[in-house]
Amino acid sequence: MQYQDRLDFAVELARRAGAFAKTHFEAIDTLVIESKGHQDLVSNADKDTETLIRDALEEHWPDDGIVGEEHGRKTGTSGFDWVIDPIDGTANFVRGLPQWCVAIACARDGEAVVGVIFEPSSGEMFTATKGGGAFVNGKPMRVAQTGDMGQGSVGIGFSGRLPGMKAVTALTMVVERGGVFFRNASGALMLAYVAAGRLIGYLEEFMNSWDCVAGMLMIEEAGGIIVKPDPKTSLDHGTVVICGGPNIFAEINEIAEASFQPLEGAASSG
Repeated sequence: MQYQDRLDFAVELARRAGAFAKTHFEAIDTLVIESKGHQDLVSNADKDTETLIRDALEEHWPDDGIVGEEHGRKTGTSGFDWVIDPIDGTANFVRGLPQWCVAIACARDGEAVVGVIFEPSSGEMFTATKGGGAFVNGKPMRVAQTGDMGQGSVGIGFSGRLPGMKAVTALTMVVERGGVFFRNASGALMLAYVAAGRLIGYLEEFMNSWDCVAGMLMIEEAGGIIVKPDPKTSLDHGTVVICGGPNIFAEINEIAEASFQPLEGAASSG
């Protein structure tokens, strides 16, 4: 496959980074934790794990760019960018909850071509390459085929950067249509669960690229539908995320469009 070398590298690196982060997870009483904002935490484990990933990328792919959560942007010259979240689900991580993961994606000219999400606590490795399919621990993934909201759970993301009532509106609409909402505080893992058919869809008004690029590629490669991010802006400025199986996507998109409307009385962003 065209991107097999990059996929193999990312899988091995995610395993190394996951093992490193897990040593911190098993000694959470020693973590140094800081707050970056409302429900937005960072620990020394996040920073050190990202450094491990960056060092490996810069040694092996020196001409590639890097977009990372903790240490900013490196501009490359090759047309490829690595998009990394060393620990997605830090709020879980620092409280001893095992739902967290390492997310590594590679984009070419802004479009994802490789995605890897590794959950060290379960040992699950989710992978995808553009045109090459999506897999969990080597087994093909397929999104849920149901068209009935009452036959599955919808992941709903929430960020403290945006009005909480929009997520509440989405949650209410899902429940009123017979569905169940799901949130485990790791957006990357929830997107992987959509690709694996465990969730029927996911919606969030805004996600940073390091949380969603890998997972959205997996969903497409597993037969799902996503709202396409803008390759010119999404890596650096984030994107709306709306996705689901082929028979439920339209309804999830309808809920998202209704929920993400400007709130009455809110100031315009221009």
